[in-house]
This record gives sequence, structure tokens and C-alpha cells, in this order.
Amino acid sequence: MTRTKLQDRMYEVIFKAETPVGKAFDVFLILLILFSLTVIVLESVDEYHVKYANLFHSIEWVITILFSFEYIARIYSSKGRKAYVFSFYGIIDLLAILPTFLSILFPGFHYLATVRGLRLLRVFRVFKMNRYLRESHFLMQAMYASRLKISLFLSSVITIVVIIGSLMYFIEGPVNENFSNIPQAMYWAIVTLTTVGYGDIVPITAIGKFFAGMLMILGYAIIAVPTGIVTAEMTSLSANMQLRRKCDACGLLGHDSDAAYCKQCGSPLS
Repeated sequence: MTRTKLQDRMYEVIFKAETPVGKAFDVFLILLILFSLTVIVLESVDEYHVKYANLFHSIEWVITILFSFEYIARIYSSKGRKAYVFSFYGIIDLLAILPTFLSILFPGFHYLATVRGLRLLRVFRVFKMNRYLRESHFLMQAMYASRLKISLFLSSVITIVVIIGSLMYFIEGPVNENFSNIPQAMYWAIVTLTTVGYGDIVPITAIGKFFAGMLMILGYAIIAVPTGIVTAEMTSLSANMQLRRKCDACGLLGHDSDAAYCKQCGSPLS
């Protein structure tokens, strides 16, 4: 399909944060998102909602219409329309405008427009903070590599919760109305194992308190497990990345993941 000069110009403004006009557009967009989130948050406060309901409603629709035009402009000017529509940012851009339109059928649905906050991720691209995106990608890689170990860990935790919940129902159930069924006892086990401790359900028998104490101690040990798993994977990935980083000039291996120059010859690293 032949592109027009208008499409090329719009593409430069909307998608190219490196240009002055493109950066100005993205900064304006970020400020508009922040303003929109502020309006949504303030509207949820009863005092402000009663006084300024009409104003909030008008502002929300104006912002939604602006975002709708922007979304259409992105599709129109994109060099790969299908790729943009189904990309992460494309889906987020669509979700940013849907809640307000859906609120026509489902009152109050517009509060879900806070998903617009995800659009602020563009701030990393606008202000040349791609290094932080690389670090987040590194973290996601470590978590993905840990998925089997974490799944096994979660399965073990669920098993413990079921066993302790059933045991506490057997111990506390006859004398404590808070442990009236196994799901209720399992809820108590989850709250206790995670060391949250709401205090809405407590054991009253001596043996029940004993098991509660053991579960609390176990909870402290369990909390450290997923952290250790992910940390080990991050260490392994970092070591592998260092081994793979090679200087094209002198051939030296073993550079740090954030190194920009070779530590032997000083040549730029790719």
C-alpha cells in the first residue's frame, strides 16, 4: 500500500520519540494520562463526586475522545497496522478508551480506565531510559526460568494449607465457631502461613495454638524460598550473559552485562 506524506508525518510525530516534535507529543500524552488518572481517583472520593460529578464526567469524556482520535491516528499512520493493534502497547491503548464507552452500559465501569497508567511505560522510551527496560526484561527472564521450581513450591504450599486447614478444623471445629468448616480453616492457614495475621480468626485450644505457632515459624522460612529461587536464576543468567559478551576487536569474553567498552582494549561493545 502506498503511503501518503500525511501518514509519514503523523508516524514521525506519534511513533518517533527521538525527534523534538515526537518527544513533545509523547510528553503531552504522558501529562494527559496523569491528569486523567488524577480525575478518576478524585471522582472515587464521595465528597468530590457529589460536588463535581458533572465536571469529572465531562473531563473524562473529553480525554477519552482525545485518546480515541490518537488510537485511530496510530493505526492510520502505523507502518504495520496489524502488528501495532495486537502489540502490547496497541492493546493497552485500546483498553485505555474502552472502559468509558462501556460505562454507558455498565455504570461505574469507567473506573477501570486506570489501566491507562500502563501507557506511562512509554516514559522509558521518551526519556531514553531503555536500560531500565533491559533490566526488567532480565528479571522476567529469571522468573520465567524459575517457573517450574516456583510451581512446585506453590504446589507444596497449597498441600500444606489443605492439611493444616483440615487438621485445625478437626481440632478447633467442635469448640470454636470460627473454624466452622475446612475452607474457613484453610483461609486461616493462608493468613497465618503468609505472616499476614489479620486476627479475625484465632485458635482457642492449647493444641490449636501450638500448631498456629509452628505454622507462623514455617511461614518465615517459606517466604524466603521464592526469593532464593529467582535470585539463583538471576545469578546464573548474569554469569551466562557475561560469558557470551565478546569483544569484536580483541575477542575477549566475560564482560559485564552493562559494560559499554571492552575492559582489555577499550573498544565499544555491541
